[in-house]
Amino acid sequence: MAKQNVAEQFVDILARAGVKRLYGVVGDSLNPVVDAIRRNSAIDWIHVRHEETAAFAAGAEAQITGSLAACAGSCGPGNLHLINGLYDAHRSMAPVLALASHIPSSEIGLGYFQETHPELLFQECSHYNEMISNPEQMPRLLQTAIQHAIGRGGVSVVSMPGDVASKPAPEKSIEHALVTTRPTVRPGDDEIDKLCRMVDEAKRVTLFCGSGTAGAHAEVMEFAEKIKSPVGHALRGKEWIQYDNPYDVGMSGLLGYGAAYEATNECDLLVLLGTDFPYNAFLPDDVKIVQVDVRPEHLGRRSKLDLAVWGDVRETLRCLTPRVKPKSDRKFLDRMLKKHANALEGVVKAYTRKVEKHVPIHPEYVASVLDEVADDDAVFTVDTGMNNVWAARYLTPNGKRRVIGSFSHGSMANALPQAIGAQFTDLNRQVVAMSGDGGFSMLMGDFLTLVQHDLPVKVVLFNNSSLGMVELEMLVAGLPSYGTTNKNPDFAAIARAAGAYGVRVEKPKQLQSALKDAFKYKGPALVDVVTDPNALSIPPKISADMVTGFALSASKIVLDGGVGRMLQMARSNLRNVPRP
Repeated sequence: MAKQNVAEQFVDILARAGVKRLYGVVGDSLNPVVDAIRRNSAIDWIHVRHEETAAFAAGAEAQITGSLAACAGSCGPGNLHLINGLYDAHRSMAPVLALASHIPSSEIGLGYFQETHPELLFQECSHYNEMISNPEQMPRLLQTAIQHAIGRGGVSVVSMPGDVASKPAPEKSIEHALVTTRPTVRPGDDEIDKLCRMVDEAKRVTLFCGSGTAGAHAEVMEFAEKIKSPVGHALRGKEWIQYDNPYDVGMSGLLGYGAAYEATNECDLLVLLGTDFPYNAFLPDDVKIVQVDVRPEHLGRRSKLDLAVWGDVRETLRCLTPRVKPKSDRKFLDRMLKKHANALEGVVKAYTRKVEKHVPIHPEYVASVLDEVADDDAVFTVDTGMNNVWAARYLTPNGKRRVIGSFSHGSMANALPQAIGAQFTDLNRQVVAMSGDGGFSMLMGDFLTLVQHDLPVKVVLFNNSSLGMVELEMLVAGLPSYGTTNKNPDFAAIARAAGAYGVRVEKPKQLQSALKDAFKYKGPALVDVVTDPNALSIPPKISADMVTGFALSASKIVLDGGVGRMLQMARSNLRNVPRP
C-alpha cells in the first residue's frame, strides 16, 4: 500500500469531521488536495467560478446543517477571493474550515510570484489561522483548526504550501477523537437566582429575541406565557421565534415593523435572548436590561446591562421558568398586541392597492406572492439591500422554512452563492435566491455553477435597475442619487442562453404563473421581475441618529410598504386579549 501524503491525510481528516464537500477553484498549489479528493469517495470537489462564491456557499451549508463545511483557494489571488465570504461566515457563527493554499515553502518571504501572507490576511475573520510548513504538524494542526471552528462557531483558516501537501505524511502521526458538536452552556445558580428576582420584581417584561433562540421556541413561548410578556425579535431571530407566537409584537431595528420598539422601550425589564442586536439607538437607556448569550464576548457590548447571563437560551429558560412567579396582569402585553395590530393595519393597503395594474411591479407584491407560492420548507437566501426589507416583512416563518442572508456582515451578492451551498445539502428541497439586480450581476458568473452541477435553485430577481438601498441612504442624507443606476440586460435571456429556465415578468398578472412554472422546473431557473425603482420604503418619521452606513433605520413605527401575512397573525393574536 502506497504511503499517504499530507494532502491525502488532510482530506481524510476533513471527511472524518463530517465535511462532505470542498468548494473552490482549482489551481497549481491546490492540485495535490484536489487530486486527493478525486480519489476519496467520502468528499466531493465543488467547482465554482469565483472563490468568494465558495466561501459564501460553505457558510450557507454550515448554517443549514449546523455542521462543519469547507472551502479552498489556491495561492495568492485564489485565496484572497475567499475573504469576503469568510467574513460573512465568521460573523454568522457558521463553522467553516478554509484551506488557503500557499506558494512553495522555499520561496516564502522572497517576493515570489503570487506571494501573499494568508496568516496575516485572514486574522480578523477567523478564530484560528495557522500555516502547515512541515508535514510533522499534521494532523494536529488541522484537528485544532476544526475544533476551533466548531467549538467557537466561526471560521478557521489553514494555509499550506503546495509542495508540503505533496510530501509524505508522518508515519506515526497523532490523531485524536474529533469534537464535531457543540455542548450546551448552563448558567450558574447565582445568575439564575438573580435573573429570577429581577423578573419577579418587574411589572412589565419584554423579551427581545435573536438567532440564539434557535431550537428554543417552545421554551420562549412557555416563559412568555408565564410572565405575560410581549415578544419582539431582530431580523436573524425572525425565522426562529415569530411563528406560532401569540405574544408577537414584530421586529425592531433598521427594517422593523409593528410594536417591537414600543415594547422594548416601555417595559421596566428588557430581556435580550440570544441577540447581538447592533443598533443601540433602538434599545432603551432608562430601563433595566438583562442579556442572555452563549458568547460571553457579546454580553454588554451594545448596551449597559444590569445583569449579564452566560448561557444557552434554551438551557437558561429551562432553569429559569420553573423558578419565576407566574404573572396574572396582562395589561402591558395586551396593549402591545393591540398597538402591533393597529400598526400593521395602517400600512397593509400600501402594497394591495391597484397592484394588478401597477407597472413597474410593486416589489412588495412580488415578495407577497413569492411567500404564498413557495414551499412550506423552502430555504430563502436573501441579497443585502432592499431585498432584506422585503424578506423581513413578507416571508412567513413556520418552523420549517429557513431564511439566510448576510445579515451581520451586510455584503452584496450573497444570495446566489449561499443558495448553492444550501441546495447541495438537499437536492430535493426548494431553495429560492431573492436577488437584487446589483447583487446578482456582481457574481453572475456563478449562475453557471447552477447549470454545471444541475442545481435546481430558483433565482427570483427583483430587477429595479438600481442600487435601491444606496439611493435611500443618499436621499436620507440629503444627497442626490448618483452612480446608483444599472443598465441591465434581459437576465432571463441570459439564463436561457446558459442552459437554464428563464422568464421575464413585466406585468403583475404574469407573476404568479411565472413563479409557479419556474418552481415546477426540475433544474435551475431564473425569474426576472421588473420592479418599481421608486419603492424605497421611506418611513414617515426620520431622525438623524437612525441613519447608518448600512441603511436608513426602520423608524420607531412601521415603514410604508406593507407586511404581508403578518397582519393575519396579529389579528389572530388579538383573540387572546380578554374582552372587558
